[in-house]
Amino acid sequence: MRTSIRMLTVGAAAALLLGCVSGPAASKGADGADRSRVLVFSKTAGFRHDSIPEGIAAVRELGATGGFAVDATEDAGAFTARNLARYDAVVFLSTTGDVLDTTQQSAFERYIKRGGGYVGIHAAADTEYDWAFYGGLAGAYFQSHPAIQPATVTVEDRSHPATSGLPRSWERTDEWYNYRSNPRDRAHVLASLDESSYTGGTMNGDHPIAWCQEYRGGRAFYTGGGHTKESYAEPAFRQHLLGGIRYAIGAAQADCRPENGYRPLFDGTNESLTAWKQAGPGSFSLSDDGTLTSHGGLGMLWYAGSEFGSYSLKLDWRVAGDDNSGVFVGFPESDDPWSAVDNGYEIQIDATDAPDRTTGAVYSFQSADVKKRDRALNPPGEWNTYEIRVEGERLRVWLNGVKINDFTNTDPVRSLRDGHIGLQNHGADDQVSFRDVRIKELPTKGD
Repeated sequence: MRTSIRMLTVGAAAALLLGCVSGPAASKGADGADRSRVLVFSKTAGFRHDSIPEGIAAVRELGATGGFAVDATEDAGAFTARNLARYDAVVFLSTTGDVLDTTQQSAFERYIKRGGGYVGIHAAADTEYDWAFYGGLAGAYFQSHPAIQPATVTVEDRSHPATSGLPRSWERTDEWYNYRSNPRDRAHVLASLDESSYTGGTMNGDHPIAWCQEYRGGRAFYTGGGHTKESYAEPAFRQHLLGGIRYAIGAAQADCRPENGYRPLFDGTNESLTAWKQAGPGSFSLSDDGTLTSHGGLGMLWYAGSEFGSYSLKLDWRVAGDDNSGVFVGFPESDDPWSAVDNGYEIQIDATDAPDRTTGAVYSFQSADVKKRDRALNPPGEWNTYEIRVEGERLRVWLNGVKINDFTNTDPVRSLRDGHIGLQNHGADDQVSFRDVRIKELPTKGD
């Protein structure tokens, strides 16, 4: 929860919203603990979707089970600096046209810049065409749409809370928007449409349909789904919305930086494992949803297809509890996992060891920035994303988009300038899961 934007007492906030917002004004749960609060805004100045009541009801129900309070309004008068400070995120639910005046726009801009969250659903992209700040926040403007029909949604990011529970190919029926621009270079695309699976797509085969970003100090999530009433009864779509809201309010962390130019080393298929080898005891199992899980050890699954010298490596990982694993870089080819220990570096995954041996540490050499690590880390049971960037002898680590370690090798035995990468299977009591290992090779630089 971002307490910095929650400025008012409950009573004062309730008075401000009297007559313009439906829903409870209290911000504490039944146990007395503070809860996050979300404002659903559904004013329309153009086409009005008849699914708006179902959307409001769905967000209320998600809040009831997901631990956040929900207010709903169609009164733009709610967009004042003092009132917006009550909320961790504002959901624009199928808004259309010009819904805020310039004073209200300024208040919302300040809210986002102070760390507020934004969730855009469906026609939120058909809103405020002359307000450049909003266009950047939403990510793209609506252009057109074909008839409602089934389509295949390709889930590109399977660690973000909005998409981590979805299949790689998500079949569903909705009204599929075309957009005036492609947000891929500005935002992090979570899911895209397979234009060959339906008729009427106009984005030349690269058709994002859900994305997230950090924008001007705030967090933003947008989904193009949600036209139909039936959408809000779909369990998968409801989980998609819940994950997007959780990201926007800061209850879940994710890497929402734009991601382009990566190629897969492991994409969830058996075929992509042909270039990988197991060194030492133990193994990894591959589940139907494309997840690798470690078993036994101490061993390592390593990529034998090539060595790498200057690169950005990204991968998603999840622990069930206090489990131990790590990502090895910069080691020579070997069937002995101890060769990686002795000649490379391990980026650790472990919740409770010493600071130089816990998550984000360069194992036994340098601790992560623990405060930044703790703020960026998702708890056991949820997915996290590492970026491990190696340039020359410099090794940097990002966790869910936050840089938590910056290490420079000075040991000539352990040069990072070339070497293999590997995933550790630590032991019988340690089960750690991995998804979507991908790499982008970088221009070679000096130290």
